[in-house]
Amino acid sequence: MQSKRKATLNAWNRINAFSKERGLFRDRDAMVLAVSGGPDSVVMLDYFARQARGRRLKLYVCHVNHGLRGRESDADERFVRRLAGSYGLPCGVFKARVKALARKSGSGTEHAARTERYRLLLKYARSRGCRLVATAHHSDDNAETVLLNLLRGTRAKGLAGIPPSRPLGGGVRVIRPLMALTRREIEDYLRANGMKARKDSTNDDQKYTRNWIRATLLPLLERKQPRIREHLVDIAEDLSGKS
Repeated sequence: MQSKRKATLNAWNRINAFSKERGLFRDRDAMVLAVSGGPDSVVMLDYFARQARGRRLKLYVCHVNHGLRGRESDADERFVRRLAGSYGLPCGVFKARVKALARKSGSGTEHAARTERYRLLLKYARSRGCRLVATAHHSDDNAETVLLNLLRGTRAKGLAGIPPSRPLGGGVRVIRPLMALTRREIEDYLRANGMKARKDSTNDDQKYTRNWIRATLLPLLERKQPRIREHLVDIAEDLSGKS
């Protein structure tokens, strides 16, 4: 296992370089951190909380309880409230009636959850005067998205993957600084710093195509090409206009 100092500085340096190159945020910015309680968002919260004083950042935590996993979802909410409190940060919590929204719109549950989550994040950001919402997508998410879009059928735009930044509406932008890191680097950071995170049990259910890609397809591809994740991210960056 990497030392605490090495794992932490490696992550910070990569995030800082990526964010500066892409112009994701600046000193003195006010931003909302979308925290689910999972490993990715826990690391993102720790990074920003420990950068805040030196960079004069104003931070707000936001958690959306989708209510899809019953007591597990409520436990996630309690975990995030406590975590935000441990950093002395305000925490906005929203309940999303995802199943009802999915029935009303005729869309799938995942799509309805995503749409409502971003709507609530935008609402909270505007109420706090923030121009940025940070989510904890990482580079493995990007590789998985490229394959997911390819399997579903897409034009070149779909192979550009997840953008590091995009408009959310009303002068607010979504930023994704953890795209500088891999899932393994995030896990190394958690272990080295002795940090706890919540586990979403639905991430193990391979009836969802993304989970199947993560658990089955990518490991198979890695047997032939160990750098397949890196190559997929390179393709996404090329097609997004960032080489």
